[in-house]
Amino acid sequence: MSFENLFLVCLVAALVPLMLGALPRLRVPSVVLEIGAGVVLGPAVLGLVEVDGAVAVLSWLGLAFLLFLAGLEIDVAGLAGPRLWTASAGYALTIALAVLAAVPLAALGWVSSPALLVVALSATSLGLVVPILADAQQIRTPIGQTLVVACTVADLASIAALSVFFGSHGGAAVRSVLLALFAAAVLVVTLSVMGVRRSGRIQAALVRLQPSTAHVRVRLALLLLVGLTALAGQFGLETILGAFLAGVVLGALDRRPRGPEQLRGELGAVGFGFLVPVFYVATGLTLDVRGLFGNEEALLQVPVFLLLLLLVRGVPALLYLRTAGPRTTAAAGLLQATSLPFIVTATQVGLETGAIGAVPAAALVTAGVLSVAIFPTAAFALLRPAPPGPHPDPGPTVLSGRPDTEGAPT
Repeated sequence: MSFENLFLVCLVAALVPLMLGALPRLRVPSVVLEIGAGVVLGPAVLGLVEVDGAVAVLSWLGLAFLLFLAGLEIDVAGLAGPRLWTASAGYALTIALAVLAAVPLAALGWVSSPALLVVALSATSLGLVVPILADAQQIRTPIGQTLVVACTVADLASIAALSVFFGSHGGAAVRSVLLALFAAAVLVVTLSVMGVRRSGRIQAALVRLQPSTAHVRVRLALLLLVGLTALAGQFGLETILGAFLAGVVLGALDRRPRGPEQLRGELGAVGFGFLVPVFYVATGLTLDVRGLFGNEEALLQVPVFLLLLLLVRGVPALLYLRTAGPRTTAAAGLLQATSLPFIVTATQVGLETGAIGAVPAAALVTAGVLSVAIFPTAAFALLRPAPPGPHPDPGPTVLSGRPDTEGAPT
């Protein structure tokens, strides 16, 4: 097996953060530069790098790890009460808006399956939203927790819908039953792990081994990730569902005072230090930008898809207007409209099933890249606290209010 392509991909992954560190005024998310470098180095432009076996495997692992880390951010205990109802209502509005947009676009021939476009437009990148909220010191405020719940509902529902409607086994009804059986299996696994963790001998072994080079908690977390991913595949569901739920299960199980932060740091080093950048660079390598820029109608699709992302996921943020105020609501809408990993996954599934063509898929992914490049930066500018001064702008009540620690992720 040749590793030249993987070396160049890793070179890009190493140089991008160095460049951003050397150019602090270049306020561009690293993911945008990684995908852009993949486009330039890939078959569409220079043709120096291609997705061979090694890059393809690590790219898939990067996607799985990205969803795993996103699932780890979910606070299961916080998924209850008024926030869950608000999030569910917002997602229902998202689906309605997506259907209204997808049907005419399918009639125009942009996509073969309106259902795929509805699902692709309905998700939010929880793994991108949480860091923005944390940097803006909003993660534990009422609006921050509302956004986390809303993104969680959107991600869970979108991944489940992709598995049910575009899985590899049987029809939608059969896959719905398989999804229910898989959920029951995940519950059994969770309860089994909880039972094993109560063993004093196992707890003592974990404490004894953790400081060593064994990094046993990381190994067990990876075992859970691979196990649930493989289990999802056995049920004929999208494997990303297993990866996402593995993060949810791990986050629900590991509630030690300082353990979760240490474990997440170690897992983040594996994911964001190696696997996730490979996924983003490989995404750029596979983008059909030649077909995109060689077709005027296809080029028009990019701003249309970007606008649809903003409308489909941004408009439901109006449900927060009464309690959050216009400024914070606008920021929430921008964050909810930020989506990329799930769009990449949905388009890959669509290409495999013939539900979408290569050029519309590239346009949709490009719109996702632009959403990551534009929306979080604008949202952060709206959310960050006002600088100290003689007459600071108090902003919406929720920004200066007392942090709401109930249900905050740990």
